[in-house]
Amino acid sequence: MSADTKHEPDISRGMVWLLAIAAGLIVANLYYAQTLVGPISAATGLSSQAAGLIVTLTQIGYTLGLLFIVPLGDLLENRKLIFSGLIFTAIALMAAALSSSAWMFLAAALGIGLGSVAAQILVPFAAHLSKEATRGQTVGKVVSGLLMGIMLARPAASLIADHSNWHIVFGGASILILALAAVLRSKLPLRVPNSPMSYPTLIGSLWKLFLSTPVLRRRAAYHAGLFGSFSLFWTVVPMELAGPHFHMSQTGIAVFALVGMAGAIASPIAGRLADAGHTLFATAAALLLGVAGFVLPMIVTDSHNVALALLVAASIILDMGVAANLVLGQRAIFSLGAEVRSRLNGLYFALFFAGGALGSALGGWSFASYGWHGALLTGMAFPAAAFIYWLVELLEKLQLQRRKLA
Repeated sequence: MSADTKHEPDISRGMVWLLAIAAGLIVANLYYAQTLVGPISAATGLSSQAAGLIVTLTQIGYTLGLLFIVPLGDLLENRKLIFSGLIFTAIALMAAALSSSAWMFLAAALGIGLGSVAAQILVPFAAHLSKEATRGQTVGKVVSGLLMGIMLARPAASLIADHSNWHIVFGGASILILALAAVLRSKLPLRVPNSPMSYPTLIGSLWKLFLSTPVLRRRAAYHAGLFGSFSLFWTVVPMELAGPHFHMSQTGIAVFALVGMAGAIASPIAGRLADAGHTLFATAAALLLGVAGFVLPMIVTDSHNVALALLVAASIILDMGVAANLVLGQRAIFSLGAEVRSRLNGLYFALFFAGGALGSALGGWSFASYGWHGALLTGMAFPAAAFIYWLVELLEKLQLQRRKLA
């Protein structure tokens, strides 16, 4: 029976925890390589200019999956779709673990991205099971789990690689995802969408949804700016920390990345603000936090400790902005209609992940070509452009209010 027609009065706490943990474990697959760019490049023969491809190809795979797999959540039984995606992901992770050449690892990275879109079938699942009044809080909690997965993936990968090697990271992740697939197949309720559309019609409807949904376009643009800066930051920071200025080991980089997890606290806060109707100004705050995350590391200091403290603060601030804005965006698009929720979510993530892929690619290139400060300036441009776009929305709403009062 469809979860759209009959379900609990509200999602249970246990189900929220399951969805949050599952989303975190799945999306973590996209980020294990971020702090391992150096060792993977050395082992597979990638040049420093091409090192960004390790992250970029995973994000490209994820973007393709968001466009062509996630919309199936509006057409096919969701539990089976999630299970199939996780089995594919586990195979791709094992292929990465066994890679000995650049082309083999990059092909596996593309596959990891494709399969990991199962996380974005889980988030609308949570929204379907939630009441309208608490939907923002529920989505915020699940997205908190997703973000914790992103933030834990980096330090976990660094620590494991430092005490073994990067092959173990991907092999272990493959086994973990297989176990998760079994748990979700057992615990998730059935959800069979009531849609008469064929797959070609479903995919064809994406362009119409994009053109007819200004909220989607605007929220995707905001988060493309923040996520582009986020991807750039976490692509270049491990290289800077391992470089001559900080001389950090993989364990040191892991501890640094672990501190950034504090930014995940912004997700449930943003959910409550969205439920209370404060999305507009909460968005401005998130975008400005993104800009601040690149201003702080540019402060010139002779103290090694002060420079590291500024970088730690920048990572927390940037992650807070990204976490908050992601929830604000999903809360907005999940209010547009249950029958198109998976497609809207897929489009939203695909659009801002394209920004993330651009950010990680430009990060590796700008760091190799123009150094640390060149990369920081490039990263700052992403949320700054999004904030300018936000000012346009603010002016439009102020003009609308004036017309109503006139």
